[in-house]
Amino acid sequence: MNRLFYGDNLPVLREHIGDESVDLVYLDPPFNSNATYNVLFKAPGGEESQAQIEAFDDTWHWAGSAEAAYWEVLHGPSTEAARMLEAMRGFLGENDMMAYLAMMAIRLVELHRVLKPTGSLYLHCDPTASHYLKILLDAVFGARLYRAEVIWKRTNARGTPRNWPHVHDTIFHYAAEGSEFHSQKTKADKTKIPHTLITGADGQKYQTYELTGAGVTKEGESGRPWRDFNPSQFGRHWANSHAQLDEWAKASLIHFAANDGFPRRKDGEPFDPDSRLVTVGDVWIDIDRINQSARERLGYPTQKPVALLERIIAASSNPGDVVLDPFCGCGTTVHAAEKLGRAWIGIDVTHLAIALIERRLRTAFPGIAFETHGVPRDIGGARALAAKDKHEFEKWAITLIPDARPFRGGRKGADTGIDGIVYLRTGKSATEKAIVEVKGGSVSVDQVHKLKSVIEREKAIIGLFLTLNEPTRPMVAEAAAAGFVDNDMGTFPRLQIFTIEALLSGARPRLPVIDTGTFRKAKREDRTTQNELDL
Repeated sequence: MNRLFYGDNLPVLREHIGDESVDLVYLDPPFNSNATYNVLFKAPGGEESQAQIEAFDDTWHWAGSAEAAYWEVLHGPSTEAARMLEAMRGFLGENDMMAYLAMMAIRLVELHRVLKPTGSLYLHCDPTASHYLKILLDAVFGARLYRAEVIWKRTNARGTPRNWPHVHDTIFHYAAEGSEFHSQKTKADKTKIPHTLITGADGQKYQTYELTGAGVTKEGESGRPWRDFNPSQFGRHWANSHAQLDEWAKASLIHFAANDGFPRRKDGEPFDPDSRLVTVGDVWIDIDRINQSARERLGYPTQKPVALLERIIAASSNPGDVVLDPFCGCGTTVHAAEKLGRAWIGIDVTHLAIALIERRLRTAFPGIAFETHGVPRDIGGARALAAKDKHEFEKWAITLIPDARPFRGGRKGADTGIDGIVYLRTGKSATEKAIVEVKGGSVSVDQVHKLKSVIEREKAIIGLFLTLNEPTRPMVAEAAAAGFVDNDMGTFPRLQIFTIEALLSGARPRLPVIDTGTFRKAKREDRTTQNELDL
């Protein structure tokens, strides 16, 4: 059964993924010295929303967690990784980069444990930390397992910066000798189209081929003229017998140039430029990034194109193999794995990402079966999460509202009366919002009064009150007294109360919405087999 896990990938790997059980690992770990990699969504107007899930904001700073990871590596099973990490700390000191490398090292050790001896690992990164990660990979997996440094040209140079524009990412490939690998083909660009095409009597283009070989020979008919054409005067000889040349000429497969140029053999079939394929090397320029208007785009900033993951998965696995992505973000890897008939495991540390992946998979593959672990599926699980971590409960509850996003990324801070926001595009140029408030403990009518004032303060049109416990009668009456919102799309209750149990059972708020602008729906996919990819 395919599995999706919510949580830190380190304990998930240790507790749920067995030794040597994975055929292919792809990871795109977040790090950039000038930006926080997070789940960042744009508001419908285009401005950056405050909804940033800064899942790694605390992780990539030198603190207790980084020191603990460093200590674990030093006392773990990988002696080479320990020695390398110790040397890096001596060089870098205790800073954000060193914290990142310590946290990555302990995870790479676990990935090495779960990867089959015949498996492959692809690590995707940008130039910020690629050189350090390459050294860590050599230490953990062994330099002899290094196979390639793939350069993916993800964008074009823009503007006039004072430095070379950064237009590529790096993907390191590590695999044991004899591991699975299927050479990939792609359509040739214009520079690979033959220059020796001629136009036939039917008006179509035909490819032509040389009839001679290098070097002069005086033996046999290969050095003698044929139909007054003498290759020896050009330092060459006929590559075929005169009889073969006569046979081709009779079949109109010899092209005699109008200017008495040397004859060439004409292909029997018209040339189809789309059928011209070349082997893919370690520089990939034929897969575009996901631009702002791409149909594939779901609203996740670091989303990678499915074609990129399809190439990796097709190259280094077979149908039925297990593909693992420990930083699965919006789920492109598991999407591509499902499409290509592979089993898959995805892990992410944010509830919002897990909700997005679930929605993506069920939209793209109707009837898909998979398990999600670490996320409440019934009221008992919801109560357990609320008792364990109130803050995580609130972030999870937000995902029960379609297209809702946590306020301020779900970061802890002063209570503003807002836990989440749903942006509502109620017309071609009209954008409104609904406020979401989550309560995991006791509730009272005063909380409804407070939400009403927040709605007015934020100029929202609707308030949604989510509660783990049943609302009181005064609360229900106060919500009803808030009245209704009228617009061209109908009449909607201004303040709506939902229990978590009702939402888990499928209840949904009534909202005047054409498009939220938060998540786009993934297109429906047809699963592809490896045989269809072999070119």
